[in-house]
Amino acid sequence: MKIVDFHTHILPGIDDGSRDRDMTVQMLKVTAEQGIDTVIATSHFYPDKMSFDHFIQERNRAMEQIADTAAACGVQVLAGAEVAFFTGISRAEGLKPLCVEGTRLLLLEMPFRSWHKGDLQELDGILQRGYRVMLAHPERFIPFQTDRGIFSAVLDMPVLVQVNAESLVHFSTRRTALKLMRREGAVLGSDCHNLTARPQNLLAGRRVLEKRLGAEYLRQMDLLAEKLL
Repeated sequence: MKIVDFHTHILPGIDDGSRDRDMTVQMLKVTAEQGIDTVIATSHFYPDKMSFDHFIQERNRAMEQIADTAAACGVQVLAGAEVAFFTGISRAEGLKPLCVEGTRLLLLEMPFRSWHKGDLQELDGILQRGYRVMLAHPERFIPFQTDRGIFSAVLDMPVLVQVNAESLVHFSTRRTALKLMRREGAVLGSDCHNLTARPQNLLAGRRVLEKRLGAEYLRQMDLLAEKLL
């Protein structure tokens, strides 16, 4: 059974993740050492900073740069994006190429502010178009919410959630992270950006899950991951 990291910034020179190919090579080696079979390359996509076409071109260039190294490490790298929420996203024509390669699965980063009903409508619009939405690290948005009802309403929609391994590792955020992981459709991501401050830590997060929720939980999560891809 494959182990999948759904959230990485492993591609070189695109966003605030890996700064160059050498760093990416080291990140891939660490990934392989942790027994991770597949990573989704989810570089940030901000529509106010880069056009859809430009982003895809840059992502393709970076994917080509690391293809040989990934193969040598035995790590499958699938193209994707961490798509920043924006007004009008439900009507945007360029979403399909931002989905995880070979799927209609979209990793969506909601706004770092209190969510409102308009956000719910945008999210529903994306779902109505046949996309599967995975919310990136929803635990990070909780401190910004002044209306917990809206936050709960978002999570009650037919969406998947991707929790950061870091949130499980740190005691201060573990309880919230475990609560989210108990939801149906929850998966894990490292959100790794580099080798030091935000490293590949999926294995540490998986160990917490196994200790707290059991080996069978991990097996079911890995089965879900394979189905999603």
